[in-house]
Amino acid sequence: MQDIKAVLLVGGLGTRLRSVVPSKPKALAPIGERSFLELLVRQLHSQGIRHLVMCTGYLANQIESEVGDGRIWDVSIEYSREQTPLGTAGAVKLAHRYLRDLPEFLVLNGDSFLEVNFHDLMAFRQRKENAIAAMGVVRVEDASRYGTVQANESGRITGFAEKSVNHAPGLVNGGVYVLSHAVWQYIPDGPASLERDVFPRLIDRGVYAKEQYGMFIDIGTPVDYARAQDLLRFT
Repeated sequence: MQDIKAVLLVGGLGTRLRSVVPSKPKALAPIGERSFLELLVRQLHSQGIRHLVMCTGYLANQIESEVGDGRIWDVSIEYSREQTPLGTAGAVKLAHRYLRDLPEFLVLNGDSFLEVNFHDLMAFRQRKENAIAAMGVVRVEDASRYGTVQANESGRITGFAEKSVNHAPGLVNGGVYVLSHAVWQYIPDGPASLERDVFPRLIDRGVYAKEQYGMFIDIGTPVDYARAQDLLRFT
């Protein structure tokens, strides 16, 4: 099997969640008796993906001391720690030294859970000629909080819409990506966002969306964090 690496973006400040998780990084927010991060790692492990890169930042010491080298979860973990906030794209760029020799790699947002077959998503990108990236997307009843993804019948993304006051259904980014090695030349140095700065620039290079139909939850707000307790406790 191909040696797959997954990057977990766990360096965010988690400002909106501090009223209920005041002293932990967002990824260590407890879900039942486990941390949210452990649920993500177990999801990867269950599909045979055991080589992980943790992009840490805010309260990085807590994550590194709790998780260590990953052996407690039967995975191996390397760390890429940002000293100042770099955004999702900047964090990936900082981790380049762990990923530069790979033809492709996975990226997961550390504050959302998407029920997805990672191998299918990777195979989907490989089937698309010259696709530089693929993302898991999910249809939600109210897309106003997320902004939406527009794609054609083949799944090729044609545009992104910003958040809107219109509480309409739509396809949203599920926070799981497969990135080709060709992406490196399009990620700028310094702080940058995959969602706002990189993916819109890559539309002409081939970014594809694969719709997922299982569970999706983002723990970024207290309301959704409370919902996650019920949805994920037995995952």
